[in-house]
Amino acid sequence: MSIEWKLRQIMAKNDVWTGSELLRLMEDKAGYSMSPASISALINDTPKLIRVETLDALCTALDCTPNDLVVHKSSFIGSMKTPRVISNNKQEKEVVNKRPLPPV
Repeated sequence: MSIEWKLRQIMAKNDVWTGSELLRLMEDKAGYSMSPASISALINDTPKLIRVETLDALCTALDCTPNDLVVHKSSFIGSMKTPRVISNNKQEKEVVNKRPLPPV
């Protein structure tokens, strides 16, 4: 995966060492609550998705930005399509890659 989740590092910078401390901070500073299981999942694994409200509460509680929590590393996903052939020939211009061209 090309996403690095840095919640543990940001927690450590703020001297927050447990999920219960983080939950307390989120409730006190952002007025946002989560279940202990949900906060544990966020701490231990990179989330596949995260609600904007949750991200906002984490950033508010830990005094950070989303860019501090999520670091993107470029990676190539998938395979390259075959390049399209474009011709100057009028007959060939009418049909490119077996599809008619849209009207101009």
